[in-house]
Amino acid sequence: MNFSSRITRCPIPFDEERGVDATALLKDATAETTELVAGAAGCSPYLAGLIQKEAEWLQGTLSAAPEGVLDEICADLAAVAPDELGAALRQGKRRVALLTALCDLGGVWVLHDVTGALTRFADLSVDLAMKAQIGAEIRRGKLPGMEPEDVETAGGMVALAMGKMGAGELNYSSDVDLICLFDERRFDPDDYHEARASFIRATRRMAAMLSDMTGDGYVFRTDLRLRPDPSVTPVCLAMEAAERYYESVGRTWERAAHIKARPCAGDLDAGWEYLERLRPFVWRKHLDFAAIQDAHDMRLRIRDHKGLGGPITLPGHNMKLGRGGIREIEFFTQTRQIIAGGRDADLRSRETVEGLAQLQQKGWVPADVADTLTDHYRFHREVEHRLQMINDAQTHDLPNSDEGFDRLARFMGIGDTDTLKADLMSRLSDVHELTESFFAPEETPAAPDLSESASEIVSRWRSYPALRSDRAQEIFQRVKPDILSRMTRAAKPDEALVQFDSFLAGLPAGVQLLSLFEANPQLIDLLVDICATAPALARHLSRNSKVLDAVIGGAFFSDWPGVSVLGEQLSAQMVEADDYERALDTSRRFMQEWHFRIGVHHLRGLISAEDAGTQYAELAEAVVAALWPLVVAEFARKHGPPPGKGAVVLGMGSLGARRLNARSDLDLIVIYDADGAEASDGPRSLSTRPYFARLTQAMLTALTAPMAEGRLYEVDMRLRPSGRQGPVATAIQSFTTYQREEAWTWEHLALTRARVVAGAEELGERIESFRAELLSENGEPKKVLQDVIEMRERLARAKPATHRWEAKLGSGRMQDIELLSQAAALMAGETARDIDTQLAAASRIGWLNDGAAETLRKSYDLMWRVQSGAKLLSDRPLDMDEVGEGGQAFMLRETEQDNLSTLEDAIAALSSDAAAVIDDALSREPKGI
Repeated sequence: MNFSSRITRCPIPFDEERGVDATALLKDATAETTELVAGAAGCSPYLAGLIQKEAEWLQGTLSAAPEGVLDEICADLAAVAPDELGAALRQGKRRVALLTALCDLGGVWVLHDVTGALTRFADLSVDLAMKAQIGAEIRRGKLPGMEPEDVETAGGMVALAMGKMGAGELNYSSDVDLICLFDERRFDPDDYHEARASFIRATRRMAAMLSDMTGDGYVFRTDLRLRPDPSVTPVCLAMEAAERYYESVGRTWERAAHIKARPCAGDLDAGWEYLERLRPFVWRKHLDFAAIQDAHDMRLRIRDHKGLGGPITLPGHNMKLGRGGIREIEFFTQTRQIIAGGRDADLRSRETVEGLAQLQQKGWVPADVADTLTDHYRFHREVEHRLQMINDAQTHDLPNSDEGFDRLARFMGIGDTDTLKADLMSRLSDVHELTESFFAPEETPAAPDLSESASEIVSRWRSYPALRSDRAQEIFQRVKPDILSRMTRAAKPDEALVQFDSFLAGLPAGVQLLSLFEANPQLIDLLVDICATAPALARHLSRNSKVLDAVIGGAFFSDWPGVSVLGEQLSAQMVEADDYERALDTSRRFMQEWHFRIGVHHLRGLISAEDAGTQYAELAEAVVAALWPLVVAEFARKHGPPPGKGAVVLGMGSLGARRLNARSDLDLIVIYDADGAEASDGPRSLSTRPYFARLTQAMLTALTAPMAEGRLYEVDMRLRPSGRQGPVATAIQSFTTYQREEAWTWEHLALTRARVVAGAEELGERIESFRAELLSENGEPKKVLQDVIEMRERLARAKPATHRWEAKLGSGRMQDIELLSQAAALMAGETARDIDTQLAAASRIGWLNDGAAETLRKSYDLMWRVQSGAKLLSDRPLDMDEVGEGGQAFMLRETEQDNLSTLEDAIAALSSDAAAVIDDALSREPKGI
């Protein structure tokens, strides 16, 4: 559709005498077009001048689609010779300014189209000006090693568009903010200084070509001051120097500025690679609520510097920097992006409106707030454009006179000036109220009265490592009253305070966490709950406080996703990591957050002990399954891909049975199938056996090595053939032969719970088929019972129950019941790995009657509840006095007992009944075999 047919609105002429006779000037134009042109000229002296100067060109373009006109302007400029470029760019700027103004005023383009057109022209202008100057440097032989064909990539120079230009949101009379860099890797070290001097000259000349006012006007005012430390650095920097600056002393405002950064001219590929290297600086891997205070301080500094404090008054109000202005909305959006964008790449949009929409979609901004701010942002930008169109001035100030407001109202197509003023005041006030409550700290409430012992504890907090910095102290003074008030409301406030003291003492740093508490007070309740109930979880939290990020992420209390989704999520996150070590750290953060979630859900009664056992196991399986291909790929980079048919990881014991507790280690076996291959095919080839042995060691290291983000799991591989004496990775032929000809009964019992958790699918299916076949062949009752009796006696001597709350060791307790269940599975040829099904198999073969099987189930259920709860509460053997009344209440809730005495009696009675059932079962062979 052409321009004229798309006009939907029109400004009202304010000063017709100073306007133009559009009918006479544009002889063949439609009535709608002449009305629009007359209205524009009658409100803006600047547009009136442009219309008269470009009347002939305008006459020829109004019958075309404006998008095509913009394409033609850009194409014509790209063909201009370098020595004619300055004048051609200025003519292009006049025409783009006129085109976008008329499209904006006539409703032909929406805001996004208007700012996009201005940004597109700015990108082209910077690119052409840069390459013209770089071409001149190359022709003069001043850029070492560069040939004429290198002009296409500007010899390795790139301009980053910052601010509104980077976001594609240039306003009508905007300057352009650029950071100019060059890729020093394209030059020999000896040529570095000569190349640097050449790029600096080219940058200065490029800026002059764009900014200098000539008889033809100017193109864009160019600002190069967003570069690192502009008072002492040259206008064009080596990328490596800029990276070092940001990594060492980069500030929050510079991180926020880089949200919008975008290569716009020169070597775009090098620019994108540079920004990717800078990604860890901009996007922190943890939620960064400390950015709120930084942004608030920045807002206050801008207000003070510009003299923009005080209440909102319309005359002279700055629509960009003043209260309720454009910058408030941008800061509001960018600060939330800085907080959460490191964890969620979907929140990294450069555009303000799109960024708000993403934040709303992910739950970081309420829908009504996002919609309101978006509407106000668009209106503010429209007002800004009208202010700038009047005289092509880089202004954001509302008029100071009634006449000025009348002109602005008519320019916006509003006949009643008071209507515009009321709308402006309402919108500015809305924006201020919505954003100020987010940035400005609330008034600190008074702290509650404390007992003498509590006061003594609180008095030593200032000496803790987390509170040594002035900033940490400042934030803590604001949140301390809230923390203490919530402590006093805990079921056991004294215990909660003691454990919080331990938590605070263990924190290595405090600014980020305290900022998190300040922005999310509900987390304090969670921490108080943990401190009052689970000392071990509180200690874990002090060492891994960043797991609290997951609570804010939006899905912390949603349904459990399952092992497949967890594995996919972890794999996707590790792919985004820059290198192998970062990927391993990513896996640790992922595991810790989900592990913490399971513990919190269990602690708060959202899931049962049985659910927790399954979730801990599925998490571990997902981690192993996602980590294995990463380890294989890294190992293959040096030694080639796995020879033969690859390898699998078997989960044994509780992992195989999918029942882990909060402190379980992982029992693993690695089995491979070389399929006749003698060695790998890679840069450093290895024979098959050492290949898989070293690959297994690499996997063990990936799981167990302490790194910046901690470790994943302790791993036990003693269940492999021949235990510690056997190779860490076993060939499939050796494994099957060993299991058929040499394995002890206890090793066959272990296979009743074995399950492939990672690796080659075909090999995994083969091993599972072998497991089922072996279990059906090796259950000769007499031998199984004799060996189980001996094993049970050895376990009783080596690992007796040591305290009254012991749930795992001892007769009739977990280990004892698991041993009998596995024996039943072995004799029955049952491949299921869970206790219930294995006990059902015992009944099926006539070894247990239904009543005896139910006795064992009841005992196992209670023991598991005690064991699962104990491992969550403490990292030592369960001591009810140590876990305090909060922990005791949790244990009683979990076990459905009234008090500790009845719990102790239940443990004793059920374990005694279960032991009697097991004694009886082991005294006779099954009847049904």
